[in-house]
Parts: sequence; C-alpha cells; structure tokens
Amino acid sequence: MRVVIAGGSGFLGSALTARLLRDGHQVAILSRRETTRLTSGGVRLVPWTPNGQAGPWAIEVEGADAVVNLAGAGMADARWTPARKQLLIDSRIGSTRSLVAAVRGAKNKPRVFVQIVGIAIYGAHANGETFDESSGSGSDFLAKLCVDWERAAGPVEAEGCRLVILRNGVVLSRKGGALAKMLPAFQWFVGGPIASGRQYMPWIHLDDWVGMVLWAIENTAVSGPVNAAAPTPVTNAEFSRALGRALHRPSWAPVPVFVLRAIFGEMANDMLILGQRVVPARALELGFRFRFDQIDEALADAVRH
Repeated sequence: MRVVIAGGSGFLGSALTARLLRDGHQVAILSRRETTRLTSGGVRLVPWTPNGQAGPWAIEVEGADAVVNLAGAGMADARWTPARKQLLIDSRIGSTRSLVAAVRGAKNKPRVFVQIVGIAIYGAHANGETFDESSGSGSDFLAKLCVDWERAAGPVEAEGCRLVILRNGVVLSRKGGALAKMLPAFQWFVGGPIASGRQYMPWIHLDDWVGMVLWAIENTAVSGPVNAAAPTPVTNAEFSRALGRALHRPSWAPVPVFVLRAIFGEMANDMLILGQRVVPARALELGFRFRFDQIDEALADAVRH
C-alpha cells in the first residue's frame, strides 16, 4: 500500500509513518520544510505549498492508496492574536483544499482520504454532557474552525474517494503533544489539575490512535466522522491523579483560572478551562478494539515509551 501523509513530519505523522513502514507499506510525506529526497528508511519527503491549489507535489497523490491529512499550524504554539487565528484557519483549510484539488486532478484516485481534525468540534463545555458522532457542533472559535475544516474535505466523496474524518482527542505519548508538555511540571513535583479540574479530557493512547488510522484506511465500512478518543473519558482532575500515579509524583498543585487567562487569553477557555465528554460510539459500533481503554494503564505505558 502507498500512503501520502500531508504534514507528516510531526509527532503523530512520525508514529504513523513508523508503523506503516514496519508493516511493509510505502510512505510519501508532504512537508513545507523539506526538499525532495528519499530517506534511509525509504520514505519520500516532498515539499509542498498548501495554498488551496494542487502543485507539482500532486503527482504523489496519483495512484496512491490513501491520503492522510495531518497538516495545520499548532493550536497551542502561540497566543491567539487575530493574525494567529487566521493562520490556524488558513493552514488547515488551505491544505485540505490543496489535497482535494490533487485528488480531483488524479486519473487514478486514492481509495480513501483520512482527514484528521479535532474533538473540539463539539464546543467547549463546563458540564458533563456526553457527545458522540451524532451530536451537533459548538459555537466557539475552535468548533467553528473544525466545522469548516471537515467541510473542506467533503468534495473528495464526489470523486469516488471514501472520506473518513477522525476527530482527535488528546493523544498520549511522552514523545510529543500535550502529555510531553505536562511531564516536566509533574517530574518537578508541581503538577496538578488545570482550573477546577472538573472539565473532561477526551484522550487516546498513541498506539490506539495509529491503530485507528490504519483501521480507517483498511476497513471499507468506515466513513464519515469517527471520534478518536478512548471509551472512558476522564476529568482533568482524574487525569492529573493518574499521571501522578504513573510518575510516582504528587498531583496537588492546581493552575488557577486567572493565570491561564492571563497567559493564554481566549485559548484558555477553548482548550484548557473547559472541555468535552466525548465517546467513540462509531468506532465501537464498527468493531474497533482499543488496546488502552483505562487511563491508568494508558499513562503508565505512555510515560515509559
């Protein structure tokens, strides 16, 4: 199988690429930071400009079995100024439209297009209402962005390409993402819950996330939105206690709301203070099996590897 991964040079793309190579598949990574070359592992690194249009890189999409779209500027890499918010929008919508244009122009089209988006589509909430793939979308900035992001991928279906939309929870690995940023505070004995700690954190172990992407590619029954989150969501306080247990550290030092808002501004509400209680109803219905469905086991493994 030949798989094209857009934005595949980050922590999620690296893990997915490693698994694909281990299973004997071919991988081409589209990256704004690369020049065309073949790595020692056999991965083709291809430069692209995700500006809403196809370019020379689109030849990689021709005849590919699957396209996985991971492209987009980091949500939490900088404070959300108006310019930063526009970059978050443009980097996602532009990259998706570019890939759709490449699929449209391909004579031999990919069988499946996997669009990786965010669980934030359900909106930021303070209560424990449960959301699954049939739930409506929220009205905050991230929710609206996710709606537009998903909608931008829709035209591939008219090209006869199966569309799977994976809505990511917090992917757990010490190698990157939110957990890697949390570890230093806990290791220095100053870790703890964020704000009230009552907000829910949808999470998924990195191994299960990679497994779900491969399952979505290979299983023709999978289409439309799928929540990439474990079936046992936990509150931030429960997550913090579990991380403390995994590291043999206390988890008693909460981060106050006013500090978060002072540092992060609008981002604090959408990503930190509020949350979503999300379950993977569609994945469970279609038979996906989680290797890690309990937070203690997931964190114990994630902090070791």
